[in-house]
Amino acid sequence: MEVVFSLILVGIVVIVTWCVASEGVFGAGLTFLCVLFAGLLATNYFEPLADMIEGIVTRDYADVVAFLGLFIVLTFLGRLATDNIAPTEIEYDARIYQAGRWLFAAATGYTTMAILLTAVHAAPLPRNFLGFAPERRNLFDVAAPDRQWLGLVQHISERVLATGRIFDGSQAKVPETQQTVWPSFAIRYATRRQDYGSGRPGVTVPGSPSPTGTPPAAPTGGGPRQPPASF
Repeated sequence: MEVVFSLILVGIVVIVTWCVASEGVFGAGLTFLCVLFAGLLATNYFEPLADMIEGIVTRDYADVVAFLGLFIVLTFLGRLATDNIAPTEIEYDARIYQAGRWLFAAATGYTTMAILLTAVHAAPLPRNFLGFAPERRNLFDVAAPDRQWLGLVQHISERVLATGRIFDGSQAKVPETQQTVWPSFAIRYATRRQDYGSGRPGVTVPGSPSPTGTPPAAPTGGGPRQPPASF
């Protein structure tokens, strides 16, 4: 089953790459940037949006609906804006054109696949299904695109656009280690999916534990949602 899930991920990359490459090097580059920024914003703000739409969408579906909804809408709006700002195609050397459009298209395909794989964590599905496991490298046991994406968002919120608020994780000083931030996204949502698969209704995502000088342990279900983070 692991191979089936990996083939689905590869299929997403191939389809997106083929579609984006048809836009040419300039269009493919703009699409990549739109997908990248839409993914960053969606990953960072889907939890507060899920809290807002909880009365419209059930708790089990609010997170994944908010995540995918934000990603799709922001990508569409970004692409629409770039088309209006720069409607004219720029001429390139044929070799640059071919290499550039496929490079940007492949980057867009892989990024889109990583974002969609991250959204799977928030879906109301069993903890492990169809070969997917949160702790596994889900792309043929070679790469973990979801953790790569989460790591990128974490790095940007901690280092690049640091404002004192980070995307994910409690901050705690642990003896004999330099690490002070302990991300828990995959653990929290794996716990919720495990509770969902066992038939427990209305399970919310547990929040990260407060700094106590020890790294956070896996949550056991229940408890308040982690406070929304922002860049």
